[in-house]
Amino acid sequence: MQTEESPEFEALAAAFVGRVGRREAAVGIIGLGYVGLPLLLAFHASGFRTFGFDIDPEKIARLEAGESYIHHIAPERIAALVASGRSVLTTDYSRLSDVDAIVICVPTPLTTYRDPDMSFVTATATAIAPHLATGHLVTLESTTYPMTSEDLLAAILERGSGLKQGRDFAIAYSPEREDPGNPDFDATTIPKVVGADSKAAGDMAEALYAAVSQRVVRVPSMRTAEAVKLTENVFRAVNIALVNELKVIFDKMGIDVFEVIDAAKTKPFGFMPFYPGPGIGGHCIPVDPFYLTWKAREFGIHTRFIELAGEINSGMPQWVVARLVEALSDRLGKPIRGARILVVGLAYKKNVDDVRESPSLVLMEMLEERGAIIDYHDPFVPVMRRTRKHGEFEGRRSIAWSRTALERYDAALIATDHDAVDIQMLVETVPLVVDSRGATRKLSPELQARVVRA
Repeated sequence: MQTEESPEFEALAAAFVGRVGRREAAVGIIGLGYVGLPLLLAFHASGFRTFGFDIDPEKIARLEAGESYIHHIAPERIAALVASGRSVLTTDYSRLSDVDAIVICVPTPLTTYRDPDMSFVTATATAIAPHLATGHLVTLESTTYPMTSEDLLAAILERGSGLKQGRDFAIAYSPEREDPGNPDFDATTIPKVVGADSKAAGDMAEALYAAVSQRVVRVPSMRTAEAVKLTENVFRAVNIALVNELKVIFDKMGIDVFEVIDAAKTKPFGFMPFYPGPGIGGHCIPVDPFYLTWKAREFGIHTRFIELAGEINSGMPQWVVARLVEALSDRLGKPIRGARILVVGLAYKKNVDDVRESPSLVLMEMLEERGAIIDYHDPFVPVMRRTRKHGEFEGRRSIAWSRTALERYDAALIATDHDAVDIQMLVETVPLVVDSRGATRKLSPELQARVVRA
């Protein structure tokens, strides 16, 4: 829904586009996590003056020391950023007065009741407002429900600054599409969707992101752009739920779901492979569909398909634990209470250090509730950090990986299929291995016969 523009605002927009093209604009990124830090590095590499903002002083201190707290971002890139003299890293929001574009990359989790938790966006917008100036562009990248930008963000910025969106400053929405640990795509090669509610604001946002992204996909409005991100992750959640349900069905029939998927994906049309697991994790897939569900209720719509997918995915840890309990009894004659279990992999997916919403934490919690003695190994998570839902695991350490260490366990549960983990050694050493990821499929038939799929 495009809005009217004044000639004065069109002139402001044209000036902004010109500064971006000449690399005279300064870009501020708020929230230096898995989304914001790669984006900061991308703008810096493209020749912009950059300002990185975060409320966590420890993050700022580590970055200023040339350290990286995200595994797949090399410390050398951080050191180059700091040494260039073109970047400021700070907790001081008053430095927003030095930038031309402000990009918000803060968390949007769920509350205990699975409603959107917009506290980070609200707090960030409130902090920006006193420093907002004529000609600024503010873009939101945090995943959210449609109409957040036009209803929530714009209202806070206008109320706190005394300025008017579309007359004094511009707002746009561009959903983050980061895939941490994916070596084939990064912040510059993933196409950037951009939506704004006026032509001039859209021109500003398109110019900004075109400076760092190989392709910008412009959509008609902010609410369209917000819906794009939700649609992408609802699509993934529903299809993962489908293969998770198929895994349970085929297991009862003695059919390997991974063999089925591998054969099905040879069809050159009409099929896209998704793979089952012990649940779903990360910040997006377990969270984003419920943003749409919540907003749909405002319009009297019940999202049955999305909610069913959520039920299936959130129920997978129970199924995996049941398989482990059954296998302990059938194969080793042991009860779960008192059994020593090694959970292999804490991160929500392979080859990253991100434990947000990881099903591994749910599995550990469920096993400990049943009296098992739990340790974990994850080469990317040497020490457990506090999470919103599982603070009780804070400070736990990954065990050292050796045959001697593995011999202490009755069973191992593969929850994350990191490439760096020696799966063959695991299966050769631990009496019972339960594989929820298909990580043992390349082993010899003799070793695979010792594995229980879950």
